[in-house]
Amino acid sequence: MGDPKRETLKVGSQRAILVGVFHPDDGFGRYDALDELKGLVKTAGVEVVGEMVQFRETPHPSVCIGRGKLEELKQLIETTDAQLVIFDNNLSPSQGRALEQSLQKPIVDRSEVILDIFATHAQTHEAMLQVEMAQLMYFRTRLKRMWTHLERVGGGGTGGLGAGRGPGEKQLETDRRLIDKRISELKSKLKEVEDRRIRTVSLRHEQPTVSLVGYTNAGKSTLMRAVTGADVLVEDKLFATLDTRTRRWKLPNFGDVLLSDTVGFVRNLPHHLVASFRSTLEEARRADLLLHVVDASSPEAERQIHTVYEVLKEIGIEAKNVLLVLNKVDRVSDPSIVDVLRRHYDDTVTISAATGDGIDKLAAVVSERLSGGYVDIQVEASVANGKLFAWLTRHAQELSRTYTDETSARVQIICRIPRQAIASIPAGDVIVTEPAVAAT
Repeated sequence: MGDPKRETLKVGSQRAILVGVFHPDDGFGRYDALDELKGLVKTAGVEVVGEMVQFRETPHPSVCIGRGKLEELKQLIETTDAQLVIFDNNLSPSQGRALEQSLQKPIVDRSEVILDIFATHAQTHEAMLQVEMAQLMYFRTRLKRMWTHLERVGGGGTGGLGAGRGPGEKQLETDRRLIDKRISELKSKLKEVEDRRIRTVSLRHEQPTVSLVGYTNAGKSTLMRAVTGADVLVEDKLFATLDTRTRRWKLPNFGDVLLSDTVGFVRNLPHHLVASFRSTLEEARRADLLLHVVDASSPEAERQIHTVYEVLKEIGIEAKNVLLVLNKVDRVSDPSIVDVLRRHYDDTVTISAATGDGIDKLAAVVSERLSGGYVDIQVEASVANGKLFAWLTRHAQELSRTYTDETSARVQIICRIPRQAIASIPAGDVIVTEPAVAAT
C-alpha cells in the first residue's frame, strides 16, 4: 500500500443505482426517501440510473435488503448497465463484502459518499487532516473489502467511486500497521491544531460571538455574505463549506460581533467525521448565540432541524441560546409551511438571505439577544492610566471617548463589556458608572 492515505475519489460519470432500507416509522415516502442521497451523489458527480427502496423493521443482517429485493437489484443492474451500487444506509464490513460477492459490483455506503465529498472540498491544511483521519478510521475495518475491489477490477485507483482502493491481501496486516501509525500521527497533529484554536478563540471570548449552524445547503454562507459583505464561497452544493470562517458583523444599537460560518450537517453523519471536526466547531461551542439556519423551502425542514440538534448534542454543544432562522422564504410556495414551523418553535426569524428580506429584523433580534449578557458602562480615569486602557482594549468594545476638561487630564469612555467582567476592571483612579447611555 505504501502511503496509507486514501486519495480523493475520481468519480467521473459513473452510473449508479441508489438503494435505501428504511424503517416504516421513519416517515419517508417511497418517492422521496432517496432525495438526500441523490443530492449527495450529484455533488460527488455520479449519474443515477436506477433507484430501489425497501421498508422493513430491521435491515437484513447479512445483505441489508431482503433476499427478494437482492434478486430484483441484480436484474436492475443488468438492465441499466450500472457500474456501482450506492446504499443510503451505513453498511457493516461484512454486509459490504456479502453484497459485492453477490452483485459483482462495487458497493458504496452513505458514509463513504460523505467522506468522498469532504475529501473533494477540503481546502485548508486542517480540513485535509480531519478528512484524512476520518477516512482512515472508516476504511481500516474495510481493507479486505477494498482488496476484493482491486482483485476484481485489476489494480490501480482508476475505478472511481468504491473501486480499486485495496493493496492486495498479502499486505493487509502491513497496511493496518501503516494506517494505525498514520492515525496516531494525525491525532497528534489535530490535537495541536485544536489546542491552538482553543487558545485563539479563548483570547477573543470577551468579544460577542455568533455562530451559524444548520443543515448543509441551508444558506449559511449566503447569509454571512449578506450581513458582513464577506467574500465567502456560495455554491448550490452540499458541504460547500468545510472550514470555519469568521468575519465582523456590525449590529444596530450594539456594535461589532464576530460571526462564524461552520460546516453543514446531514442525518447519519459519520461518527469518525464528527469526531475529526470537533476542533473546527470550537467556534460554535464557545459562541454567545447560535443562529440555526433552516431551509424553510425544504419539505424535510423539520427533520433537518432535529438532525442539527442531534449533531450539536453529539459534539457537546448545548442548544441553550439558539435563534432559529427560517431562510429561503422566497422559495416557499405555501406560506402555511412557514407558519407551522413558527408554531413548533418559539424563537424564529424569517428571512431570505438571497434577496435580503428580513435581514434587518434578524440583526435587531440578534442585538437584543446579545444585550442580555453585555452591559454598556462609563469609565472615567486619568489619561495616564495605561493599565486600564490596555485592559479595556483586551476585554471591552469602546463606543465613545470624551475628554472632561481643557487640560485633557481625564477621559470618559463608554464601552460595552461582558457583565461578568466588570468586577475585573483594574482598580485605582477609576470611576465606573453602570449602566451608561451609549453615544449613537
